Amino acid sequence: MPEPTSTEDRQPLSDLIRPHPRREATPAETPPASAAAAITLETRNLNFFYGKQQALADINLRIPSHKITAIIGPSGCGKSTLLRCFNRMNDLIPNARVEGQVLCDGADLYAPGVDATQVRYRIGMVFQRPTTFPKSIFDNVAFGPRINGFRGDLDELVKRSLERAALWDEVKDRLKKPAGELSGGQQQRLCIARTLAVGPEVILMDEPASALDPLATLRIEDLMQELARDLTIVIVTHNMQQAARVSDLTAFMTTTGGGNAGYLVEFGSKDQIFTNPKDKRTQDYITGRFG
Repeated sequence: MPEPTSTEDRQPLSDLIRPHPRREATPAETPPASAAAAITLETRNLNFFYGKQQALADINLRIPSHKITAIIGPSGCGKSTLLRCFNRMNDLIPNARVEGQVLCDGADLYAPGVDATQVRYRIGMVFQRPTTFPKSIFDNVAFGPRINGFRGDLDELVKRSLERAALWDEVKDRLKKPAGELSGGQQQRLCIARTLAVGPEVILMDEPASALDPLATLRIEDLMQELARDLTIVIVTHNMQQAARVSDLTAFMTTTGGGNAGYLVEFGSKDQIFTNPKDKRTQDYITGRFG
C-alpha cells in the first residue's frame, strides 16, 4: 500500500477496507445512550493467544468517538493486551494470534491486505515510560512525518503538534536541544506530540502517568481531556482515582485466576461504574476487596 504524501490527505481507515455490517450490541458492551451515536472502535468476540496461552476471552466492547474510555482491572487480566490489539502492536510478538474481529469505524483492522503500519499511524500509542529518540526535540516530533513522506511545512507541523501537546511554550526556544534533557513529564508530552504529528484518529495510552509525579500527572490528564475534543482516547490505568477523574466511560476486566484469560465484566459511564456498579466483582475491585 503506498504511503500518503501528508497527514492531511489520508483516507480514513473505513475507506481502505470493506466495513462489516453493524449488529446489535449486548447491554454489557453498549456505552450509555448519550455516547452511543458514533462508535470508533469495536471488538467482536475477540480472543487473543500468546502461543497456546489464551490472554483474552470473548471481548465484546464498543468504544464511542471523542470520549475517553478507561480500562481498569487487576494485574494480568489482559488490559494492555487488549489495548495493543487495537493498533496491531501484538503482531510484533512471535506466535501471537487473534481470533474474532477488531473494527475501526466499521472496518476490520485484521482483514487480509490491511497494512499494520497504516493502522498504527491512524491509531497511535503512548507507553508507560516515555520513549524519546536520541535526537533533538524537533527531530523527535518530525520523525514520523518524515518517514511517512510528508511534503508540507514541517516547521509548522512540529509547532502545531507541540502546541496540541501543551509543550510548545516550554520548548520553543530549545527545539534543537536533545529530547533527553526534558523532564519526565515533558518527555511524555513530547511522545504525545510525536504521535499527534502523524495525524491519528485514536490515541491509546498504556499507564501514561504511572512513572510521573503528581503535578506532571495532572498535566497529562488535562491534556487527555483537551485532546478528546478531536480524538478518541483509550487509556489503561491501575489508578482508579485517575480513571474516575478523566474518563467518560470505564471498562472493568478481570480473570478467574490460575493463568486463565482476561474477560470484560462490565462497561458503562464512569459514574455508573464507580458509584453504582451492576456486578459484584466490579464493586469488590473498586472498593479494594481484591486486585
